[in-house]
Amino acid sequence: MRPLLSLTLLLALAGGALAANAPRVFPYPHEKHTLPNGLTVLLIPMESPGVVAYYSIVRTGSRDEVEEGKSGFAHFFEHMMFRGTKKYPADVYEGILTKIGASHNAYTTDDYTAYHLKFAREDLEQVVELESDRFQTLSYSEAVFQTESGAVYGEYRKNITSPFSLLHEKIHDLAYDRHTYKHTTIGFERDIKAMPQQFEYSLTFFRRFYRPENVVVMIAGDIDATSVLALIKKYYAGWAKGYTPPAITPEPPQTAERTAEIAYPGKTLPILNLGYKGDAFAPDNRDYAAALLLEELAFGETSDLHKKLLLQEQKVQALSADVPMNRDVPLFEIQAMVKNPTDIGYVRDEIYRTLEQFKTTPVEAGRLRDLKRRNKYSFLMALDTPAAVAGGMARFVALTGDIAVVDTLYTRMDAVTPEDIMRAAKKYFTPERRNVVVLKGGQS
Repeated sequence: MRPLLSLTLLLALAGGALAANAPRVFPYPHEKHTLPNGLTVLLIPMESPGVVAYYSIVRTGSRDEVEEGKSGFAHFFEHMMFRGTKKYPADVYEGILTKIGASHNAYTTDDYTAYHLKFAREDLEQVVELESDRFQTLSYSEAVFQTESGAVYGEYRKNITSPFSLLHEKIHDLAYDRHTYKHTTIGFERDIKAMPQQFEYSLTFFRRFYRPENVVVMIAGDIDATSVLALIKKYYAGWAKGYTPPAITPEPPQTAERTAEIAYPGKTLPILNLGYKGDAFAPDNRDYAAALLLEELAFGETSDLHKKLLLQEQKVQALSADVPMNRDVPLFEIQAMVKNPTDIGYVRDEIYRTLEQFKTTPVEAGRLRDLKRRNKYSFLMALDTPAAVAGGMARFVALTGDIAVVDTLYTRMDAVTPEDIMRAAKKYFTPERRNVVVLKGGQS
């Protein structure tokens, strides 16, 4: 499918052509509405002849699993939500979507769960009815629950055969003592194995978290906002309130480096993973915005370290970094797959050296300016279909409940200076914030 907006038009919109007082980055007009029951509705009309994307974002992820022994239920409910209702049992639900040619799926993260569909405009009311029904009246038997919980355990066992999944599980367990980010999205293995006995708890989980105040419905594409809002009110207005946010225990400040080494039973190159405690997502946080840029400057494909370790010296198979968007304190991670186990220490020290350099040496202003432009252009060019727009906005919406945060974040990044980059490096990338895990294979 060809892009629906040209680069020239997207950049004009990003430059503020439609904004009166502040730079506009998100290129499409949009409306936000809140129903009396607390349901948030985001409508994004855009040029996409006959195509609509429909996202239901539950602002609950593995972060919200605060009860001991109950990790993994947010992900589990991603599965259960396809088990149907009394009005539309699973086979009927799937049959209708197949008949209208809709594609649908879901995913769970640490901070939210998203359900998404793509379909033809003329089927919008049918989809609204189906989605509103399952979000309000999900129904399943204990036998179905136990079958699905067994499938989830099978998914865990399959995933953990990946060295990256094992490493991800280990560094979170190492880095967190009290916060629920200690467990991964799929949950602790011991909790997943115990799920078949948690049927009654599962019913309470649905009643607590699948409430209108905790959900955002986002619809993008060939839509008339007024008529769509009327449909949403028709089918969702009767959904009763009842959400109470869980009491998330804050993670105490880390005061010393933590290290661990794990053995992978299969064949893999060694993997070095460094995780530094960062800041929760806040689009107007100048330090956080600077860290987003530092990620690419220090470890991206055009960085000096990437050229040195990957191309010139060929010490690593891969090098990457990630400054994530999270509701609470995340890990800013740097990961390297090292070709020779004897080079692990050298690669680690080169990463440390690079971070120290960014603490003391200002990045070239022209390089910083070019990175800002490239990031914005890449972001805009990805917003070319309704599904891409809704999917690209999902995490922003889950964390803040709105789309306007995009403009705030990119405006803040535009203002980042070389001095801000140095300050962020000094703030975040310190030994006392650091967690180091080395994974080695049985046949490295």
